[in-house]
Amino acid sequence: MVFNEQLDLYINTVQSNLRKYNSTADGTCGCENLIKAMNYSLEAGGKRIRPVLVYEFCRACGGNLRQADAPAAAIEMIHTFSLIHDDLPAMDNDDYRRGRLSCHKAFDEATAILAGDALSVLPFEIIADADELSADKKIRIISCLSKAVGREGMIGGQVIDMENESLPQVSEANLRNMYRKKTGALIMASCVMGCICAGASDKLISSASEYAYNLGLAFQIVDDILDVTSTQQQLGKPIGSDAEENKTTFVTLFGVEKAKEIAASVTDNALKCLESFEDNSFLIQLTEMLLKRNK
Repeated sequence: MVFNEQLDLYINTVQSNLRKYNSTADGTCGCENLIKAMNYSLEAGGKRIRPVLVYEFCRACGGNLRQADAPAAAIEMIHTFSLIHDDLPAMDNDDYRRGRLSCHKAFDEATAILAGDALSVLPFEIIADADELSADKKIRIISCLSKAVGREGMIGGQVIDMENESLPQVSEANLRNMYRKKTGALIMASCVMGCICAGASDKLISSASEYAYNLGLAFQIVDDILDVTSTQQQLGKPIGSDAEENKTTFVTLFGVEKAKEIAASVTDNALKCLESFEDNSFLIQLTEMLLKRNK
């Protein structure tokens, strides 16, 4: 199967499962508006990179893709929860996400907060209830995901990001650490969970983790670049927000051209990590695509 066909298959599978996992069959839940708000953000599109990585690392390690269904949907729900909360007035205060109104604008602030909260816990229920996964795999996956979300992961990274806005100067080491947590942690969890689903060796899991660290850093540096070189129409969200919020990025530290060089170098490091995987052609193409993306 060619790259684009495989990518579309993964994305379509994710979207189908998201609808399945977050639905109410008979309308008696009493939380229809909450579910509607959750689905509003879940179905807003996006690149679905994290669940794609879950599926592909599972496949590359010889696993059954059905075992990756719950973790793949779970990671996208966690990512979506983070975007809902990031857009809130207390955080980044963005009115648009993926080309349409942010959740708190389409509904209201309280509903958006609760929709994000609900999407932060539903993933663990989905994984715990997955018939395709053994108890041991469930425990390892839940442990991996919870660490990636919490104080040492995405949420901790968001705190560092906010604190950095008030600092007179932010070092490159600080920035790399923040990106490793805020962006890289979920990407790393995606790759590792895919490996766990397939019962991969510790050696392959280590290679996947190192790959994810470099991919996450490159991904965020490209985001920094797009914030000053792209358009709101292309990105689906306001541009120039980093400068407005006094955020230090790789662009503010090094300029656009140097930031591009660093992103390319880090991407090369990620590609080297894929040499541990025999069937890595899809991952190579995905990695190169993310470096060259324009949104």
